[in-house]
Amino acid sequence: MNAQIALILGQDGITNGAIYALLALSILLVFTVTRVLFIPQGEFVAFGALTMASLQAGKPVALVWLLLAFALAEVVCDLLAWRKRPARVRVWRIAAKAVYPLVLAGLLYRLPLAQLPMTVQALLTLLLVVPMGPQLYRLFYQPIAAASTLVLLIVSIAVHLALVGLGLLAFGAEGARTAPFSDAGLTLGPVNVNSQALWVVAVSALLIVVLYQFFERSMYGKALRAAAFNRLGARLMGISPVFAGRATFFLAALIGTVSGILIAPITTMYFDSGFMVSLKGFVGAIIGGLVSYPLAAAGAVLVGLIEAFSSFWASAYKEIVVFTLIIPVLLWRSLKSHHVEEEEE
Repeated sequence: MNAQIALILGQDGITNGAIYALLALSILLVFTVTRVLFIPQGEFVAFGALTMASLQAGKPVALVWLLLAFALAEVVCDLLAWRKRPARVRVWRIAAKAVYPLVLAGLLYRLPLAQLPMTVQALLTLLLVVPMGPQLYRLFYQPIAAASTLVLLIVSIAVHLALVGLGLLAFGAEGARTAPFSDAGLTLGPVNVNSQALWVVAVSALLIVVLYQFFERSMYGKALRAAAFNRLGARLMGISPVFAGRATFFLAALIGTVSGILIAPITTMYFDSGFMVSLKGFVGAIIGGLVSYPLAAAGAVLVGLIEAFSSFWASAYKEIVVFTLIIPVLLWRSLKSHHVEEEEE
């Protein structure tokens, strides 16, 4: 390996690491607020990439009907909850949940999707995929918000498996790749830096800074985090745990969809590709101890670099090398932490 090859591998590692960092932060975000290990995070990456590819191919996106099905199920749940505990209900808000997917479907089937500017295609992708985040929380997590972490993990696994099957139904088994945002490049010595890599790093860095400032500096971000530690206390202080959960799932879906849009021009995405991508983000979050945003981001970039250099030295074992990182990290944290006896129920 010479210096030029090392620089090329470093570029690939930082580009991939930036995506892993976004996913690590979203996983950490959801966990700190709702105690949910959000395994379906990767599906938003795959859905975002494949939706963008479908729009560029001029194909109406079948995923809009899944959005409508979730919206109708959400309306039914709201009506049943109102029946059990009669209260003042904003009918327009319930109706909007069902009308929104229908309006979006009308746009998708009438607009010349392939001729639209890329920014409009990306906006339509966000409008289609991101609302599924709050919908998943309302349908599958909000009713069991007070359950143990193990139960929430089992539900996450079930939701992940269901979404993978629905993704196969909506997009098919064929892979897809989108057009790059720009064809320009940047020459740094002997290395030509791809413009898409610059987009990935720039957008990822911007989102990381915004998330860190929001949750570490703002009172509102701290209030959302407080809802995870004491739901009753947060409610007594005027913080709605339901709103906190929906808000964090919305942010997680937004981050996942943006990651899918960014990564789609770099690699071919399939309906089940998101799981491996999010799993590497999870390794980064584990390195950060599921408590620190900067450490999670740094750990995810480290994962990307190790993956890139492993693909050069031992390409057949690069996945094994990446996931083996969890073992020494968990061992070190286990030795460092103090053992606490579980309380008897």
